[in-house]
Amino acid sequence: MISPTLPEAEGPGAKQETQKPKRTATMGSNLMKMPILQRARKTFNVNEKLHPSDPDHPDHHGAGRKLFVNLPLPPDLLDENGSPSQQFARNKIRTAKYTPLSFIPKNLWFQFHNIANIFFLFVVILVFFPIFGGYNPGLSSVPLIAILTITAIKDAIEDYRRTVLDNELNNAPVHRLGGLENVNVHEDNVSLWRKIKKANTRFFGTIWHWMQTLWSKKAREERAKRRVALEASAPRPSIDTLATQRQSFASIREGIQLTPVPSPMPRQKLEFPDAADRERADRLKHQNGNLINPELPARGDARFHKDAWKDLRVGDFVRIYNDDEIPADIVVLSTSDAEGVCYVETKNLDGETNLKVRTSLRCGRSMKHARDCERAQFWIDSEAPQPNLYKYNGAIKWQQKFGGPDSEPQDMVEPLTIDNMLLRGCNLRNTEWALGVVVFTGHDTKIMINSGVTPSKRARIARQLNFNVICNFGILIGMCLVSAVVNGTSWAGTDRSLHYFNFGSIGGSPAMTGFITFWAAIIFFQNLVPISLYITLEIVRLLQAIFIYSDVQMYYEPIDQPCIPKTWNISDDLGQIEYIFSDKTGTLTQNVMEFKKATINGQPYGEAYTEAQAGMQKRMGIDVEKESARAKAEISAGKVRAIEGLRRMHENPYLHDDDVTFVAPDFVADLAGESGQEQQAANENFMLALALCHSVIAERHAGDPPRMGFRAQSPDEAALVSTARDMGFTVLHGNSDGITLNVMGQERHYPILTMIEFTSTRKRMSVVLRMPDNRLLLICKGADSIIYSRLKRGEQAELRGATAEHLEMFAREGLRTLCIAQRELSEEFYVAWRQEYDAAAAALEDREEKMESVASRIEQELTLLGGTAIEDRLQDGVPDTIALLGEAGIKLWVLTGDKVETAINIGFSCNLLSNDMELIHLKVEEDESGETTDEAILGQLREELDANLKTFNLTGDDDDLAKAKHNHEPPPPTHGLVIDGYTLKWALHDSLKQKFLLLCKQCKSVLCCRVSPAQKAAVVSMVKNGLDVMTLSIGDGANDVAMIQEADVGVGIAGLEGRQAVMSSDYAIGQFRFLQRLVLVHGRWSYRRMAESIANFFYKSIIWVFSIFWYQIYCDFDITYIFDYTYILFFTLFYTSVPVAIMGVLDQDVSDKVSLAVPQLYRRGIERLEWTQLKFWLYMLDGVYQSVIVFYVPYLTVVRTSFVTFNGLNIEDRTRLGAYIAHPAVVTINLYILINTYRWDWVILLSVIISDLTIFLSTGAYTADPYAGAFYNAAPQVYSQASFWAVFFIVPVVSLFPRFAIKALQKVYFPYDVDIIREQERQGKFAHLTQEPLDGQKTVAARRDSNSASNSSDNSARKPKHMHYGSIDEDARPIYPPSVATRTTHNARSQNGSDGTNYTGHRMSMEISGAAARPSFDRARPSFDRLRASMDRVRPSFEASSDFTSAARLSRIESSQCQHGQSAGVGHKFHRRFRGFSLTKPAHQND
Repeated sequence: MISPTLPEAEGPGAKQETQKPKRTATMGSNLMKMPILQRARKTFNVNEKLHPSDPDHPDHHGAGRKLFVNLPLPPDLLDENGSPSQQFARNKIRTAKYTPLSFIPKNLWFQFHNIANIFFLFVVILVFFPIFGGYNPGLSSVPLIAILTITAIKDAIEDYRRTVLDNELNNAPVHRLGGLENVNVHEDNVSLWRKIKKANTRFFGTIWHWMQTLWSKKAREERAKRRVALEASAPRPSIDTLATQRQSFASIREGIQLTPVPSPMPRQKLEFPDAADRERADRLKHQNGNLINPELPARGDARFHKDAWKDLRVGDFVRIYNDDEIPADIVVLSTSDAEGVCYVETKNLDGETNLKVRTSLRCGRSMKHARDCERAQFWIDSEAPQPNLYKYNGAIKWQQKFGGPDSEPQDMVEPLTIDNMLLRGCNLRNTEWALGVVVFTGHDTKIMINSGVTPSKRARIARQLNFNVICNFGILIGMCLVSAVVNGTSWAGTDRSLHYFNFGSIGGSPAMTGFITFWAAIIFFQNLVPISLYITLEIVRLLQAIFIYSDVQMYYEPIDQPCIPKTWNISDDLGQIEYIFSDKTGTLTQNVMEFKKATINGQPYGEAYTEAQAGMQKRMGIDVEKESARAKAEISAGKVRAIEGLRRMHENPYLHDDDVTFVAPDFVADLAGESGQEQQAANENFMLALALCHSVIAERHAGDPPRMGFRAQSPDEAALVSTARDMGFTVLHGNSDGITLNVMGQERHYPILTMIEFTSTRKRMSVVLRMPDNRLLLICKGADSIIYSRLKRGEQAELRGATAEHLEMFAREGLRTLCIAQRELSEEFYVAWRQEYDAAAAALEDREEKMESVASRIEQELTLLGGTAIEDRLQDGVPDTIALLGEAGIKLWVLTGDKVETAINIGFSCNLLSNDMELIHLKVEEDESGETTDEAILGQLREELDANLKTFNLTGDDDDLAKAKHNHEPPPPTHGLVIDGYTLKWALHDSLKQKFLLLCKQCKSVLCCRVSPAQKAAVVSMVKNGLDVMTLSIGDGANDVAMIQEADVGVGIAGLEGRQAVMSSDYAIGQFRFLQRLVLVHGRWSYRRMAESIANFFYKSIIWVFSIFWYQIYCDFDITYIFDYTYILFFTLFYTSVPVAIMGVLDQDVSDKVSLAVPQLYRRGIERLEWTQLKFWLYMLDGVYQSVIVFYVPYLTVVRTSFVTFNGLNIEDRTRLGAYIAHPAVVTINLYILINTYRWDWVILLSVIISDLTIFLSTGAYTADPYAGAFYNAAPQVYSQASFWAVFFIVPVVSLFPRFAIKALQKVYFPYDVDIIREQERQGKFAHLTQEPLDGQKTVAARRDSNSASNSSDNSARKPKHMHYGSIDEDARPIYPPSVATRTTHNARSQNGSDGTNYTGHRMSMEISGAAARPSFDRARPSFDRLRASMDRVRPSFEASSDFTSAARLSRIESSQCQHGQSAGVGHKFHRRFRGFSLTKPAHQND
């Protein structure tokens, strides 16, 4: 290899590639600003042919980037100063909003986006002008300064946490190669402004850390650790590294993709490798490419040393060690594995904890040490930064001599794919080290481009509050105008005493006086727009979040996870949720897979009792607890027999009783040959296929006996291999040559020739291996529809039918099914195919498409072996939680990527669907030919929507939508809707979205299957904005982030799927069942408390301000204070603020147990009855009335009587009259708050008493000092008067009597549901709840034994309904109306109460007729018979009657991808692979 002379042109695209790239970080920043839906839809592909004017054209953002290693930059990549013209993002990232330098101006900028703060600032500015009558500008600015300071402190705390995390990440250690020039970046590109910012940050950081060490021992220890780490960061010498003994069986070119992505649209033509691809593949096979130039001497200056992440630059060499986190997007050059394989965990990227395989470049595997990096010469052509996690296109190029030093160098190239990349955020696992070169840094990395910025959410009440503040502002303007006009008019009159006895108006003219009076009145009546309201609400929401965090009943001990409020200001939104959108896997289910059943050669095996089965029996009226105990006893006995049989056949050292999930004593007997050699051979072949067709990593754990564990890409795959191990087919280890198994005590080696990995578009994986008898065998496993479409025509007709029916029954039990098949290959066919496959793998363009097309050629003419059934168990309490939320009136939709059958059965398992529902299945056929126009597809779906809407007497027009927005009634449990992702794409079209939304609203449950993250977010947005309702999304994976951010409230479950959903959520919980307590208890409490606190806050502002306003009538509105200024200041701060805040934090109408026992109480939140405009105006009017009483009773007492005091001294000045008014006003306000409080405990009573006493104490203390001026000695003078005490007691009584009377009448004659429940609670009707542990499940059980109050509306008609109580005495049964949310609908047309027309029709038994070609065994199969009985008696197949069953569907698509009557050779015309098959497409359209 020599130092190459870089060509100026490299093929047709050379001009584009060598063009001066523009700054690619711009693209990343633009993506960060996009809405989540637009960002999810936006994909980048450098191979797409775009117009140059298109924003996505490569020439628009720059055609990717070129990186040079140990080579000079070409002239076109240098600027006029000879520096690199390419600009790359730094690897330092900042998610924090602020720096020490920018915090104050930036935070103030954000805070003054609130228009109320602008108003308060304007008022403070007015006070600075004495002409407007302001007393003390400093004191006037205290409230505004307080709210700005409190908010700033809260923002600083939140941002400081982000800054700490940023600093930890940016300063994390990485081994970077030093002593080697990186020509791709400028060494010193730090601007002066950045230097100032860095110095500022270091200065304030040093001061803060020093201050922490003064009081924190932990801070001192961390400082000492930093010193030690600094001393230990010496360069790491390069030493010879031994390859790991663990070997990998992954093939060289086939990498394993990341998490499956939604299937793209059907391609119009398939890509096959061309002649250039074949030539490149042949060259790679016969020429050993090497990036190291043997003629280039190693200087020995380069060393790997510890450096910080933030110092990494594009083009740097890095060495990653086992368990290290990847600091940037890196191309892997070599690894510690001899075959260049490494393993990564991507849970920070896509939420999955399963290991993924990555492979190094063939040309770089000889690079092991720093000296090798010094001698390597190459350049990388890379695409521009783009967000697709699953795709990367690039090429590494170099020049190499093959014929000796004097030979001509040849241009070499090797393609780069996502399988050669280590992405930032992943962790290296099971690999000693990996060496690579940095391609993308910082915000150009895929994880940062995909990092959606969590949107700023505001509570619904806070948004509605703006309107009420504007209303009060309008009232304020009106009062100010009245004051200005009256005062100006008074000064304009010449027949008034003002004209004769005063020295003239302050304005010099009546008009100017009125103008000045207007602005003075703004200051005077400013409390009508209460600034203290915002301070109080911030404190209340903070304390509510603390109480939610402290709830031990939402603490999940296994993972040490409490409920963590990550967004403090939306707790009241939890009390108004009407729609919940949930993921399935990992959210409703545990994502722990257990192999339960199998069908082999037409024989079903396995004993299991699933929750779907229990649900079916429950709907039959069977005692589920008794039946469950009986079934579990049978399963336990069967497990004992099965294990005994296995140990009799072979003493398997890796068989552990606790690990066995496949309970099948009949399988063990057949495996032992009790039913003949044919079935024995079939069972052996089946288990052998499970042990060979996979990509798991075997891990042997020492012990006696030893354990064999498996690390797999998916838990399904680990479950399959684990079952094979338990049955005696144990995977010991694997390498690139093959897999070594222990088969019934015999160690066998099976060479792996080719592995074709699973992808979401292929829906299958295959391996080609050589059997011990020298046969070539292809084993394929995948989705049932995919495998059936590739079976050999005209064979196994009966076996196919039997297997399809077994798979259907397995799916109805809620099990996930797969099919297993195989094919024998001839040597000639395989060799020819492999050449085509290698050519496709070497392609530089459309590589993935070409490899997929060639792979489909060999995966045909398959022979069916059988199928598997794996259970993904529901989380504890999911069915009860869903039932509880349903009774509360909340609608739950499931948005999942699973197939339709699985989603339907999970729906039955968790009480979303029932036999009494008619399922509406929306589906449009996907036309792979592309001949069907969009208008035709939309027309077909429109007809289907119209037909279904007609069932509900709807047309889908705007009138229907307007009615739907105001109707919050839960739909009757008569219909459910199922839709797949392809159909959903068209249903979300602008012309159909409204019809689809209205149809979904009429359905009790909605299941969206096979949907992408962007579609999830689109569905949430459609419901939230279309119906103007409050929504909540809950999920556990990175694919749920979009809908979590789109919903009003996002909840993340901290589980096994990483923490990206938790990081993006508003609340983090440990289990789905905690959602009931979060929403029905804390949410309902927070909403009711917040609504009542705000209403009382406006009330107390009105009563105080209007008391001042009434006095202006008697002083010509000249803005004279009737109160001493201390009263005006202390009124908000001390006299009345504490009780209303405590109401917002601690008030409870009913206890948490009763809230869960009677979930219908939540309905007021759904209907938004706690905070309405009517309530606001009623409280305002009540405040106006009470202000009249508060002012005029003292005023008339003092002014209109001949004497006031017994000693004859006068106390008629305005400030002492103000004392007469202020004292009863404060008492009235606090008593009013107390009346509106449900729970009178010592805290609220003490706060009211102290607040009332405070005005006496402050008055006495302040007036005792001569500084009080005219108010001096007012306390003893006023308090000694009998008239004061008469007024003090009369005013509260007269003021509060109307409110008290109305409340009493309402509770007695027009009670709310909560009033009824509170009365029953006092009667002891809910005493049984306190006798059980505060466990969520037992609380639910108690609730289900009691009746429920209807909360559809406060005045709704109530019909008595008797319900049986199993847990308490019937005489103690609560007597309150039933909920409409739980009523059932009976229809005489149905055999069991359903009004469905095609769902409950009788269905023939699925007994399989005997066959001569396949042995049939008459043996007891309890689980199989139990399921059949359940299905035949209770749940006739909706799918069967609707042309939807697995069996009917699979029979139509059999062999649709195979040549008729002959093997498909390499040269034969390839049939388009099955993709996006419509479940109701006629058979003739698929053949």
